[in-house]
Amino acid sequence: MKPFLDDNFLLTNKVAEELYHNHAAGMPIIDYHNHLSPEAVAKNHKFGNITEAWLYGDHYKWRAMRANGVDENLITGSASDYEKFEKWAETVPYTMRNPLYHWTHLELRRYFGVNDLLSPKTAKDVYERVNSKLQLDSHTCAGLLKGMKVEVLCTTDDPIDSLAFHKQIADQNMGLQVFPTFRPDKAMGVDDPMSYKVYLAKLETAANTTIDSLDSLMAALQSRVDYFHEMGGRVSDLGPNQIPMVNPKAQNLAQNFKSVLEGKKLGLEETESLQAYILTEMCKMYHAKGWSQQFHLGALRNNNERALREIGPDTGYDSMGDFSQAERMSKFFNNLDNTDQLAKTIIYNLNPRDNDLFATMAGNFNDGKIIGKMQFGTGWWFLDQKTGMENQINSLSNMGLLSRFVGMLTDSRSFLSFPRHEYFRRILCNLIGTDVVNGELPHDMSLLGQTVEDICYNNAKNYFGFKS
Repeated sequence: MKPFLDDNFLLTNKVAEELYHNHAAGMPIIDYHNHLSPEAVAKNHKFGNITEAWLYGDHYKWRAMRANGVDENLITGSASDYEKFEKWAETVPYTMRNPLYHWTHLELRRYFGVNDLLSPKTAKDVYERVNSKLQLDSHTCAGLLKGMKVEVLCTTDDPIDSLAFHKQIADQNMGLQVFPTFRPDKAMGVDDPMSYKVYLAKLETAANTTIDSLDSLMAALQSRVDYFHEMGGRVSDLGPNQIPMVNPKAQNLAQNFKSVLEGKKLGLEETESLQAYILTEMCKMYHAKGWSQQFHLGALRNNNERALREIGPDTGYDSMGDFSQAERMSKFFNNLDNTDQLAKTIIYNLNPRDNDLFATMAGNFNDGKIIGKMQFGTGWWFLDQKTGMENQINSLSNMGLLSRFVGMLTDSRSFLSFPRHEYFRRILCNLIGTDVVNGELPHDMSLLGQTVEDICYNNAKNYFGFKS
């Protein structure tokens, strides 16, 4: 019987151990998609306690606590930070076989040297020991990132964001590169004219222009893409449930946009055609800049209306959707490829039934000009766990080139989430090592070791082309 979380955690054979310890473990991290606060990095924020660092904004933990019967006041409410931590400690033993159990104890060990299992019995001692570490300079936001060998961090930013904190970080020479990611979901919100007009007013201010037509909207977005590029941004992202359906026969787009500005709600077909146009034109901008574009597809958001009213969005009430994806992706990517304006693209699915679908869709639009141009992205959100990662890696291996994969990201709001890269790397090494043991891959450690290093770091470094 192996000890829990020993040096060879998740590694079931000697080849896997060698691949992980000699090739994966020491590689730096390029975290090309997360939701961390650039302000916290710029100000080198020091957390007051582990609850602030660990539980604020973590809807993964909130869902588990609710399932364990914890009252909302002790999750997102007015209870004290220690009371909230105590309830999380009570919940942790019940998370066995959920990735939260592994992540919780990996984070305690890697950041704080705490090897105890978190439970009601250990809660007070762990709370005090961890809090004392958080007061050290080594455990500020920047310190936590450096301790995990994070080299590049890509935050998620609206086109209206000033990126002032990204500039502060660049000016401070922190030994850490933090770049913005262009996330224009709200710029496509023509389905809700009233909210959209409020957003456009903010976009006008950011772009220092007037938006009174479809052309002027695209000009404003181009100016923001240009600004993000100046600030080192090389990545975009979008998180719809589906890519809008391209309609090559769509008419009256400019007039329909005028109608939205007048507060009129469009029909479903007119709305989707307008969204497809706006997105297509932005994707052409990304291609012209040499950016990579990401599409996180398939979330069914805000399922619980009462919770949305009382607590707000992004609080743990989203789930997998069962949306139709293939035809929409095909038509959208084909439309861009037809004019040779399809940027480097990463597609992420949230429903595991779509693994092979996404892996094969990516293969339709590689053009031999860019290595790994079309990527089937890593297991995302609800698939960001052992089985989800293994299934994604297996689908990618079967349908494409695992060796060209750009690897893992955190997609997290927590500065303590970077052991997820370790988790992924161990899983990757174990899958490859197991194939060697089974005689399905050659025992060529030079070839395999280089492949592991590439997936963990080199491929992402070459793919995104972040400025140094």
